Amino acid sequence: MEVLAYLIPISLLLGGVGLVAFVYTVRSNQYDDPEGDARRILNDEWDDKPRP
Repeated sequence: MEVLAYLIPISLLLGGVGLVAFVYTVRSNQYDDPEGDARRILNDEWDDKPRP
């Protein structure tokens, strides 16, 4: 049971680091691409088929 005294603070610290990283990415607008996928799926420029 004394292992929990080490594991709980470590897990809280790692969770906090993950939360801070997520908030940083949201504030730096890394998830803002409102038209990217919608336009990309209709674009034939990057087709998977090779041209002869």
